Amino acid sequence: MNEQFNGSELVVKALKDLQVQYIFGYPGGSVLDLYDALFEQSDIEHILVRHEQAATHMADGYARATGQTGVVLATSGPGATNCITGIATAYMDSIPMVVLSGQVPSNLIGDDAFQETDIVGCSRPIVKHSFNCRNAEDIPAILAKAFYLASSGRPGPVVVELPKDVLIPQTKFNYIMPPQLDMRTYNPSTKGHSKQIKKAVEAILQAKKLVIYSGGGIVLSNTSDKLTELVEKLNAPITNTLMGLGGISGNHPNFIGMLGMHGSLEANKAMANADTILALGARFDDRVTNNVKKFCPNAKIVHVDVDPTSISKTIQAHIPVVGCLDTVLTQLLEGIDNSNIAIDRSAQEAWWKDITQWREKKCLDFETTGEKIKPQTVIKKLYDITQGNAYVSSDVGQHQMFAAQYYPFKKPRQWINSGGLGTMGFGLPAAMGVKVAYPQEEVVCVTGDGSIQMNIQELSTCLQYGLNVKVVSLNNRSLGMVRQWQDMLYDGRHSSSYMESLPDFVALAESYGHVGIRVDHPNELESALEKAFSIQDRLVFLDIRVDESEHVYPMQIKHGAIDEMWLKKGVKV
Repeated sequence: MNEQFNGSELVVKALKDLQVQYIFGYPGGSVLDLYDALFEQSDIEHILVRHEQAATHMADGYARATGQTGVVLATSGPGATNCITGIATAYMDSIPMVVLSGQVPSNLIGDDAFQETDIVGCSRPIVKHSFNCRNAEDIPAILAKAFYLASSGRPGPVVVELPKDVLIPQTKFNYIMPPQLDMRTYNPSTKGHSKQIKKAVEAILQAKKLVIYSGGGIVLSNTSDKLTELVEKLNAPITNTLMGLGGISGNHPNFIGMLGMHGSLEANKAMANADTILALGARFDDRVTNNVKKFCPNAKIVHVDVDPTSISKTIQAHIPVVGCLDTVLTQLLEGIDNSNIAIDRSAQEAWWKDITQWREKKCLDFETTGEKIKPQTVIKKLYDITQGNAYVSSDVGQHQMFAAQYYPFKKPRQWINSGGLGTMGFGLPAAMGVKVAYPQEEVVCVTGDGSIQMNIQELSTCLQYGLNVKVVSLNNRSLGMVRQWQDMLYDGRHSSSYMESLPDFVALAESYGHVGIRVDHPNELESALEKAFSIQDRLVFLDIRVDESEHVYPMQIKHGAIDEMWLKKGVKV
């Protein structure tokens, strides 16, 4: 007779068969049977967080760094609703995640039972799909579908609701994992249409001012090598979105910097003056385009994406190509090799001269003298001391932009940040998720005094599991990006943007069992960083008091074209 399992055991066995190694979660009444089943095995490690939002961000960071699907487990009601922000964060950035949510017993659903919330309904706008599991024997098939949906096509979070009665230990079932998935309504495109590929190749080779614009899709599809090959074959300038950083090495000679709201002058100028834009796994979001009516008016746009709904959603594509980037890049490379169209190298040389002139303006230069620490200097020193090899997570705000601008990421999945939703509180738990995946690697959380307090309780989790990340807090005693906008758009009226009461972060870190270091003066910075990174067996919290008046530049001018920018305070281009 086949071995039989109760509902909770079915969940655990299915997760094992789906190669899950870690679950990030927090127990509660509706999922205690499942936690008991986890206790009885040792193949899957459960990481106990201090707040369910942190569980989602840890799973998210784990997924971004590894490319695997992150897994979250939460109880019903408030446990599930605490996951909402993390689910939305993953959804906006197309991160594969499966969230297992407890639920009250099936016979009580709809009765406003204790800790009942319709998590499927609550999360519906911010998930790729969701499942209500009502029969325990369906668990293996549901989880197989959930993981396939989360990781295929355009990735995203999937919620699986598990009522308490489905998980009870008293009833046993056969374990039936389907040999193949039957999902007739879900069939993501992989190969680009041959006619569209031909049109794209012709447009690329005939261009005189080509720009390659790549986004997070390059990172998610693991196609960095093919992208680099394409760039070098064409000798084309390439710009990355915030989510696409690391898709090509930040030190590559053809890389012209990040584009968009705080992008480089040369990247935004090149986009504005291009005659052809090859967009790869990017979605033309508002932080790139600025005023869509003024966006790159003379450019023919070739847009490649696995998600057909992303193409021409914001900016009309002249040549749309739907397909997996891995396959489409191979098609483009083969098409270029087999084409009889020759690149106009003289036009290309003139185009590079234009770009060089924009580069020579050195838009990222900043004032380095004075008695206050410049946040840009911190990031540059951080890059030097880690030799550019660290995994870097960030929260959201000025520190995020400084990290994106001044830490040239060498490889994909090295930069871990919340781009689409812009979630404060993301940085620390995301870094923890990376450290779970790669315990021997240097993992740094770049944060601010506002963001770090949103999930600072996870310092306790770090101690329990030995997650010895480095926390680099750019402490400007304010909500820096909010204050910057108030300086620029509200005549300096700083409404609720200054933190008038802050904890002693060094003492707070030490109270959690970690090492705290405070840095007040530029002369102390380098030695403090050296000390922090010499400590490998402890989490180190660096409270770095930076110049509170510093702004992030360049910065697009609101409602302007992509290349209408502030280069520094009072200086427009």
